[in-house]
Amino acid sequence: MSAYEQLHSSAGKVDMGLFRKVLLGISCRDYEAAVEAVPGAIGLSKSTVSREFKKATTAKLRAFQERDLSGLDVVALLLDGKTFAEDEIVVALGVTLTGEKRFLGFLQTATENERALTGFLRSLIDRGLDLSAGALVVIDGAKGLRAAIKRVCGGQALIQRCQWHKRENVVAHLPRTEQKRWRRKLQNAYQRPTYREAARDLKAIRRELVAVNESAVASLDEGFEETLTLHRLGLFPLIGRSLKTTNLIESVNAQAEQRCGRVDHWKNSVHKQRWLAAALLNIEPRLRKLSGHRHLPALRTAIQKELGLTAPESAVGSTAA
Repeated sequence: MSAYEQLHSSAGKVDMGLFRKVLLGISCRDYEAAVEAVPGAIGLSKSTVSREFKKATTAKLRAFQERDLSGLDVVALLLDGKTFAEDEIVVALGVTLTGEKRFLGFLQTATENERALTGFLRSLIDRGLDLSAGALVVIDGAKGLRAAIKRVCGGQALIQRCQWHKRENVVAHLPRTEQKRWRRKLQNAYQRPTYREAARDLKAIRRELVAVNESAVASLDEGFEETLTLHRLGLFPLIGRSLKTTNLIESVNAQAEQRCGRVDHWKNSVHKQRWLAAALLNIEPRLRKLSGHRHLPALRTAIQKELGLTAPESAVGSTAA
């Protein structure tokens, strides 16, 4: 039996072994040196490995793009851009009411512009994503992304602006020697447990900044209330650690970078998308439930109250079950 036939003769075990090893760092050129680590693969050429990996990742990309999202009760949606060669790829990560993390899709775009992002969000809805019961959308503050969310999600979602990005945007306007002190002030203010306390301290910082740097003041003012959404909902002490920033999805992007970083030349768009889809699907089963997931039903209730929503009967039934 030929080595190629052996690749397909064991219910896909060798094929998936190759897939994982190439994805996790054994490049096709290095394959012959590491071939003994793959049971049953002795004798396969690097061209065969490359061809089989391309076939496997093509299937992964198709499965990722065609995922049915209708069975997911998403209560939080995190969106963040990742630089991929000369492109920006925006990844969407959903958190279900029970705390599971699921990748919903990604968009390859030159910039985070409203038109492209609007189309992307609508494509998720077309694939079954239903936010009608209310959701929190966590973003870094990109204007195009915010505008797209408002256009597509309308009155079904609240935006939580990343407090880390806001803090860094503010201090970037200040002298380097002063940044540490102001960063600590802003961090302490955002860590206050209640909306009243956090808003009070941030407004005190604003008054101090007026005499220091008007650009820093303008940066703090922009999106001020959206950085305090979880505070306003009364849930910051319970799930603020998980959802006050985009750290959750940025961590995932870093893991994807570890898997894709060995590629030093991207041939085309499909090449990039095949690798990213494969990386995300490889990462997803390893993701733990959201820290503080027991409080997600309370988040849903608070969002519905804020937006004046009534939970659909189907959503209520699935939650009770």
